[in-house]
Amino acid sequence: MNLLIIQTAFIGDVVLTTPLLQAAREQLGATYVAAVVRPDAVGVLYNNPAVDEIIPFDKKGVDRGLKGLIRLGGRLREKHFEAALMPHRSLRSALLAWLARIPVRTGFDTSSGRWLLTHRVPYQAVHEVERNLSLLSPLTSAPLSFKPTLYPDDTDHTAVDDLLKRHNVRPDEILFGISPGSVWATKRWLPDRFAESAKRLTDEHPGRVVLFGAVEDEALCRQIAGQSGVSPIDAAGQLSLLQSAALASRCTVMISNDTGMAHIAAAMDTPVISLFGPTVASLGFTPYGNGHKVIERTLSCRPCGTHGGHQCPISTHACMQEITVDMVMKSISAMIQPLTL
Repeated sequence: MNLLIIQTAFIGDVVLTTPLLQAAREQLGATYVAAVVRPDAVGVLYNNPAVDEIIPFDKKGVDRGLKGLIRLGGRLREKHFEAALMPHRSLRSALLAWLARIPVRTGFDTSSGRWLLTHRVPYQAVHEVERNLSLLSPLTSAPLSFKPTLYPDDTDHTAVDDLLKRHNVRPDEILFGISPGSVWATKRWLPDRFAESAKRLTDEHPGRVVLFGAVEDEALCRQIAGQSGVSPIDAAGQLSLLQSAALASRCTVMISNDTGMAHIAAAMDTPVISLFGPTVASLGFTPYGNGHKVIERTLSCRPCGTHGGHQCPISTHACMQEITVDMVMKSISAMIQPLTL
């Protein structure tokens, strides 16, 4: 079977789709698996043995609008896919599969384009990984259990080695990761609290702090580094997605907002402390697997959306304001204590 998976949401969503790709290959037995993703997410799937082809869809750039959608639909039609799975619940995703004339089109019953689907799977209140795997239910009755996985190669690990050598990091030195950014402003914990956490980590535990981020997070990471007073390793904007994954794998713990880096670290088996503000854990987008910790406050205004927003609807940002450095440090101590005994 030639299978297409369409996931044009954010980087973290693509990470959470990797179990579906693996299941399609190993459990369903698809002979050819292609994935349509946004250009900024293609690196998530590099070296993945379950993926034969990565197809970028620049829905906000050169492929935007109906013309771009029709153009890509025509290209996909030439590949003669037999089935399409759509974790992303947008009308655009369903329309793309329909334009490609793919005979079996499976998505969720809450999809904006559900009327274009041949199979509608219930959108259940479970983790996103398990939800995505349920898209295979019309095609196989076998139980499915796969975890998010990324595949940094030797070049990625060498780039990390070079970065750490430039900062005089010993091979046996403990690293603590901090990922302070997010596309959504309301998802970001306060910079001064990240800075205080970096200082306390350095003061209270032997090791170095590493700041993770994309190019757009460089200013934020510089601010946090300056406020911390402890000269953390600032890797923002210096690494590719898989290089960031390789670096995350060397961290003892990762402190992150509810964002893509949390899922990248979890996929590399690094324990994650994830800070949830406008979103809630019950939506199903927590770091997947055991050993992770979600810190969130019980407030009547949460959740205020499925993604977060650019400003707090009630102008308090209480969901993040009420998460204290002490809460984070207590969780870190509980995580690393078993590792140091």
